[in-house]
Amino acid sequence: MNLLRKHLSRKQFDLLAALAETKPALSRRNLEKTAGGVIEELAEAGYVKDFTVTKAGLAALEPYEVKRAVFIAAGFGTRLAPITFNTPKPLVRVHGIRIIDRLIDACLESGISEIYIVRGYLAELFDQLLYKYPMIKFLENPVYNEANNISSSMVARSVLANAYVFEADLLLLNPKIIKKYHYTSDFLAIKKMRSDDWCFRVVDGRIVEEKVGGEGDDIWQMVGISYWNESDGRKLSRDIAEVYADLGGKECYWEQVPLVYRKENYAVEVQECHEEDIVEIDTFKELKAVDKTYDV
Repeated sequence: MNLLRKHLSRKQFDLLAALAETKPALSRRNLEKTAGGVIEELAEAGYVKDFTVTKAGLAALEPYEVKRAVFIAAGFGTRLAPITFNTPKPLVRVHGIRIIDRLIDACLESGISEIYIVRGYLAELFDQLLYKYPMIKFLENPVYNEANNISSSMVARSVLANAYVFEADLLLLNPKIIKKYHYTSDFLAIKKMRSDDWCFRVVDGRIVEEKVGGEGDDIWQMVGISYWNESDGRKLSRDIAEVYADLGGKECYWEQVPLVYRKENYAVEVQECHEEDIVEIDTFKELKAVDKTYDV
């Protein structure tokens, strides 16, 4: 069987990526029971030998590899006042660690070292990150106080291909949800029967609607982490600029471009995670509930 580069089937990709990312290697017995046919296909193509990914296998995964990470970190963090009066929300410490550090560390652990941070509010305070993360490149959002977060995506639109996009104020508890390889563009989301938050309606694994609140067996609560493949990243560069220039475009959230205003151009999937994997701390009350040192 001749597997062409960039044309792995979903099952082939899932298994090859799991083998490449899992250390120690997955159980040989388990693989033989659950994925014997796929293992044989990959072995025949030279991508796997003795249940280990070969150089050819890594080359086959390369088109699916995350190349960079973009952090949207320009906002005021108003609801976390008073602590954000003097500190941007991503730099707030939870249990002694800055919120954004956990996200950056997870990227580095996955081999993603090209990192961009879009900053605006108290921008100079982000310079402190360079002592620990000298590879960071800053992108300046000069209109963060005049427009919604689509303005941050505008200044980052040239680096969205093969890229993670993070809301930089998410408390990551499980770094393993940050993956080195993605089969297609996707959003992290939590399966819910009911949500009052931003959520997706999902059909056959694909996002068909973004909305606030919903209930049913097709509802997934949005997590502010997404991945965009090379093709979709190029389209985002164009579509973000067009929507931003439209009447009322500056008031949009950036993810509404591919999910609402130009949804016909994209087929975005969900990548499942769970409530214990990640927490969004919106208010100072929620921060105190997570870290008791603030409850004074």
